Amino acid sequence: MAPQPNPRPAAASRRPARDLIDAVLENMHTNLEPLKYSTLAPSRYVVYLHPEEYARIEGIVQVLREQTARALSESLQKLNNRPAYRKYLDRIAGAAAPVENAARDWQIEFHPDADGELAPGDILIHSELMLPPGADDLGAGQRTRRIITVHAGQRTTKREETVSRTATAASAIHARLRYDDNRGSHTFDIARDSIVIGRGGIAYRADVRIEASVDVSREHARIRRDPVNGSFFIADLSTLGTTLNGQQLPKGFDDSDGTKRENGVETPLPGGARIGLADTVFLQFDIIGRP
Repeated sequence: MAPQPNPRPAAASRRPARDLIDAVLENMHTNLEPLKYSTLAPSRYVVYLHPEEYARIEGIVQVLREQTARALSESLQKLNNRPAYRKYLDRIAGAAAPVENAARDWQIEFHPDADGELAPGDILIHSELMLPPGADDLGAGQRTRRIITVHAGQRTTKREETVSRTATAASAIHARLRYDDNRGSHTFDIARDSIVIGRGGIAYRADVRIEASVDVSREHARIRRDPVNGSFFIADLSTLGTTLNGQQLPKGFDDSDGTKRENGVETPLPGGARIGLADTVFLQFDIIGRP
């Protein structure tokens, strides 16, 4: 008699659908923003699953959205209905601001992982919270804080970043990148005040998407333009490092307790510079309209 095949190992990693709701709630608690008179909770959550896991819950996605929204509303209500003694202590400490949805409705999406980053049973949740401008940010444009949480087996990792956007003319090209990767030669015109370079992926936004080995990080480096004086800066977001004209850049993030947070460290980026990504891919950076 022929031996019977072993059961698929993926079945042992299968998570019940309620785990997805719990993971969204955990992400919400991580991405709260206290203000003077209220605390804002992000309204949009995008959940990615392994394609096999998504296929299993695809028929109940609408119900899952509804129950996730209900759980988020109940969680906010629970946060706001603290016991009387807690409210008294919060008032003394100045931390009694009610928690509110940053928008009118909850926006919840479920998608299969098309980039092959997640194993069966893994959950990736991406939330965004629009932040009000601070005292030093007036006129600097819209700020968005992103929290990305990955549940892989018994391990949970978080990544946090804050991105500022300013409105620029669509036809205004400020600088240009030229580079070669596994797909050939490319030119990328920089028309925004902030771009990310890297391999990209479902959890990683890359404006300049590099086709290369895993030595190049999903989000490898960020180039930022100061809209006031037109100066450029670069920040290293990678694992294996970024060079500028052969010199290693300082890390632009801190990694503590499984959470990666950008620390604001940047390096001036001159025209004519050569940017190296893990000594694997090199980009020529030129500023347009300057001698």
